[in-house]
Amino acid sequence: MSVADRLAGIRERIGAAARSAGRDPSSVRLVAVSKTFPINLIREAYAAGQREFGENRVQEALQKIAETTDLEIRWHLLGHLQTNKARKAGPAFATIQSVDSLELLQKLDQAAEQAGTKPELLIQVDLAGEASKFGAPPSEVPRLFEAAAACRAASVAGLMTLPPVPDTPEDARPWFRTLRDLRDGWLASGVPAPMLRELSMGMSGDFEVAIQEGATMVRVGTAIFGSRLVED
Repeated sequence: MSVADRLAGIRERIGAAARSAGRDPSSVRLVAVSKTFPINLIREAYAAGQREFGENRVQEALQKIAETTDLEIRWHLLGHLQTNKARKAGPAFATIQSVDSLELLQKLDQAAEQAGTKPELLIQVDLAGEASKFGAPPSEVPRLFEAAAACRAASVAGLMTLPPVPDTPEDARPWFRTLRDLRDGWLASGVPAPMLRELSMGMSGDFEVAIQEGATMVRVGTAIFGSRLVED
């Protein structure tokens, strides 16, 4: 199957999952995870109508951004970001989904202000406490909302999570539901709604369950581009 065929299939599945939950399919954004895949596949996806792409590593992403300046792509940074790379990342991405500390939030805002850009940030929430993954524990997230209110260029727009790899899609449902419930609780506590409008959760193997639990962004790579030759 071509990239265009796979994309069409993913969009159909997104629409069906949204409708099964009583949601408008247009309320779910598809981020094509292009990490490790070559530029020609990104261009194929773009030609098929895809406009949002996600990368895990800053250096790889910057090279791809430079090679696609003729395309109107909205680039997302999905992978863990070290604070010493905030100066490069802040101005380069439309959305950074892996903000997990107060220091990183502030450095990204400073870098964006200096560059004259206005990136959207998602707070990565660590729900399972896995040593191999990053994220802020739920107890620390309110501090990030408070700091975000003082940002001058960047803006917090929601939450992201990476749950434990599920054996079946249903195994991921409790994690997605937990993030949604946390979002609802923070809204009820007075966190401004614009800071919580996005829920980025769900990948190739479980995005339909994530949509049923409220995802507004799903991150799909291999189901669009095929198997990766190189893994993170």
